[in-house]
Amino acid sequence: MSRNVLHLLNLYPVDLQFNQSGYLFLANEEVAHIMEENYSTQRYAGAKVSLLSPTQLKQKFPWVNTDGVVLASYGLENEGWFDPWTLLNAFRRKAISMGVIQCYGEVTDFKCTTNVLRTSSGDTVDLKRIGSVKVQMPNSLEYQPVECAIVVNAAGAFSGKLTEMLGIGSGPKDSIAGIPLPVEPRKRYVYVVHCPDGPGLDTPFLIDYSGVYFRREGLGGNYIAGVSPEEAEEPDTSNLEVDHQFFEERVWPGLAHRVPAFEKLKVTSAWAGFYDYNTFDQNGIIGIHPLINNMYLATGFSGHGLQHSPAVGRAVAELILDGNFKTIDLSNFSFRRILTQEPMLEKNIV
Repeated sequence: MSRNVLHLLNLYPVDLQFNQSGYLFLANEEVAHIMEENYSTQRYAGAKVSLLSPTQLKQKFPWVNTDGVVLASYGLENEGWFDPWTLLNAFRRKAISMGVIQCYGEVTDFKCTTNVLRTSSGDTVDLKRIGSVKVQMPNSLEYQPVECAIVVNAAGAFSGKLTEMLGIGSGPKDSIAGIPLPVEPRKRYVYVVHCPDGPGLDTPFLIDYSGVYFRREGLGGNYIAGVSPEEAEEPDTSNLEVDHQFFEERVWPGLAHRVPAFEKLKVTSAWAGFYDYNTFDQNGIIGIHPLINNMYLATGFSGHGLQHSPAVGRAVAELILDGNFKTIDLSNFSFRRILTQEPMLEKNIV
């Protein structure tokens, strides 16, 4: 990210509290070939990563139990983690400093115009254009219509709900109008644990092949940990309550197996949040919707939205202002791949 992106009001760059540390992916025999393929792709793209044998892994990180590990991938530079809330607020403050007017409210409806087109096969297609958005302001019974020429649907986990309001996905299943925006909320838990005898300052962001992950949080023996649930055990999304039994049954055993010191840890806090989960291929959907000619999509990032946000923000701005991508061609992430049933699947991601 460039220095200018976070330069606020011509004063000082924002401190994102960036901790530079590599990502350490572990692979068993079943998925080692995928790691090798990913390694080749990453090296071709210029990423500085290395492959480690179990012996090399143990030498570099003696606190790791290498049982079941046949290969590891470790990032050597330009990796780490930062404070997401600071970044989000930096973007917000920068936008306001440039004249953006920010308001909060819940979208409850759209006012649209519709043009009916007939295809060569004789079918009809409704093309919509949004004229205004109905917004309910906080602590108010009033609805404020907001007139607009362009709408960017970056509503995250609830972006699919917005397109449903416009009738997307409600048409015949064999038609374009019957294809919904495949984005829905998925609840994920993050646990903060304390372990005084745990790994030290050289701790990477470790992702086990079981899906369990952890990283250091600060300097006082604290760590952040979690795992994505299996499809059949997806938690209820009607609330943001934390399931502590999930930690006991699904997270802690994996942590303690991979790092024996974690047999003695204590959960000090936890929270839950929503992924804007793309059920089609778990990748972002970027660009204009084919049936709503002034709605641009920036959603479906399935947990990676903050990492992608600087590039996606610029890309959508280029689409709006220039009519096409200028900096990075993200056309492969358009809604078209959903229409043609050509998923962009990735492997060995967290």
